[in-house]
Amino acid sequence: MHAHPAHHSQPSSPFLKWAGGKVRLLPQLLPHLPKAKRLIEPFVGAGAVFLAADYDQYLINDANADLVATWVALQARPRELVERAQSFFVESNRSEQAYKRIRSEFNGTPDRFERAVRLLYLNRFGFNGLFRVNSRGEFNVPYGKPAKLPTLPVDSMAAASSKLQRTTILSGGYATVLDMAGVGDVVYCDPPYLDSNNGASFTAYTADRFGPQEHERLLELCVRAVSRGATVLISNHDTDAVRQLYRGWHITEVSVRRSIGSLSTSRQIAQELVARLPLPC
Repeated sequence: MHAHPAHHSQPSSPFLKWAGGKVRLLPQLLPHLPKAKRLIEPFVGAGAVFLAADYDQYLINDANADLVATWVALQARPRELVERAQSFFVESNRSEQAYKRIRSEFNGTPDRFERAVRLLYLNRFGFNGLFRVNSRGEFNVPYGKPAKLPTLPVDSMAAASSKLQRTTILSGGYATVLDMAGVGDVVYCDPPYLDSNNGASFTAYTADRFGPQEHERLLELCVRAVSRGATVLISNHDTDAVRQLYRGWHITEVSVRRSIGSLSTSRQIAQELVARLPLPC
């Protein structure tokens, strides 16, 4: 195992709640990220790994255009984003009526910055911080009924904005990003997980879905990146199907407590794995 590089800046926490986030997994995951010049994340999500790791450069991407728009706004217009979002975090907006109005505004505007502003509100006031869309791409998470007024995580946003100044942000599929990986790159993939029935776990972050064929395609592109000199790590459920998918890779078993879900069973300890190629020295 390679030692993870010493931090040159203080790691920060995600400013968004996100299903499948890796905050609780960081102590087990970070030691497996080798030294390199650049970290690439094709499925960055809320960026728990990106925000905690320490590399000279970063390349992040996500298929969720609204999530990417929020990262872009925080990179290019951080003060304006915080000020505009803060105006939504008021007591008068802590009601189902206000939530539905702002959700409707979010779905109705094509302006990516305005959507980013409202996404920060919806993420904290909506049910369990979920991001879910229907087949038409409309955000449809219900009101979360917060017991007290949520607060905008300004400090975490400021830390993230600082790191974003040495980050390239892309939006779209993972293939383009993986094609850019080569010598000097560490790639960490956190795709929608493959479930025990060979289907896919929760994938409603976009109107598209991520099934078994996409996992096969992801694997192929990762192997190509490794052939160009990159190191690739992938997280997934620890199942027979997943182990078969990553046969020949180095497998590390990890345990994590799931924190987003409406049922108590979804908050239990889950067995996951991290597959790595090439094999550690």
